[in-house]
Amino acid sequence: MLSSGFHNDSSSFGARHCVKNDPSIIKKMVDVKQHRRRFLSALRAYRPSGNLVSEVRILLVGPVGSGKSSFFNSVKSAFQGHFTRQAVVGTDETSITKQYRIYSVKDGEGGKTLPFMLCDSMGLDEREEAGLCMDDIPHILKGHVPDRYQFDPCKPIVPRHVMSPPMKDRIHCVAYVLNIKSVNSLSDKMVAKLKRIRRDVVDCGVGQVALLTNVDNCDEVLDDGFVNMSESVTSQSQIKKVQNMLNIPIANILMVSNYSQERSMDPIKDALIFAALGQMLRAADDSLEDLPFEN
Repeated sequence: MLSSGFHNDSSSFGARHCVKNDPSIIKKMVDVKQHRRRFLSALRAYRPSGNLVSEVRILLVGPVGSGKSSFFNSVKSAFQGHFTRQAVVGTDETSITKQYRIYSVKDGEGGKTLPFMLCDSMGLDEREEAGLCMDDIPHILKGHVPDRYQFDPCKPIVPRHVMSPPMKDRIHCVAYVLNIKSVNSLSDKMVAKLKRIRRDVVDCGVGQVALLTNVDNCDEVLDDGFVNMSESVTSQSQIKKVQNMLNIPIANILMVSNYSQERSMDPIKDALIFAALGQMLRAADDSLEDLPFEN
């Protein structure tokens, strides 16, 4: 299980427009790096609850262009300590991801494979004939879909086996990935699709979080010591919308800024990524502790 090293800090990280060598800015960066190391240490020590599975599977699902593949690349980059681009990303109006991918993550220190996987899905589209097919969701959650399965928006998955897959192949946490800048403009059709997915997730007893990407002011998010949501953040309207739409606790609404065109690694981005991943693993542990699942 995940240690408690992911929360309950009171350090302030509200960066202001100050001189680069201002002592307060230097102290904040030292604090950020300490948080990063602590979060990373907790992730390296993580083991799934109850030893029921050796690796936790986290499904990333969300609208086209929300940052699902970029989040995986950012997670991998943060662990490796340098930029990686394993998952293909883009800005097309249709989903770049055409295959179901199950990505393992290796620790940059020693190259050990960590006990969790990120599962990348095709993006959701408002149109019925495009994007991830809604009928595919229960099959993905229950572990019927193999790595590199080619999605077909007009042809739902037909499981090859009638028997229920083993627990290790199932999804243990779902992360609804949403671009924070477009949350308030989601169409009724997209909201309906997200709510339908949530019903399937609840029916399968899977843990869930919301991941808001493309956050501009990371320093503001850090003001409460990595307790992401506070009454002071300027993104309250987006946060409330997500909470009401998906009925997810504030503690499970997470904020990150994915790596995209940066030239150097950023300890603030790393810390937010690690903190978000830690909360996903706690949500997965909650679902594992609530076994047995019913098919």
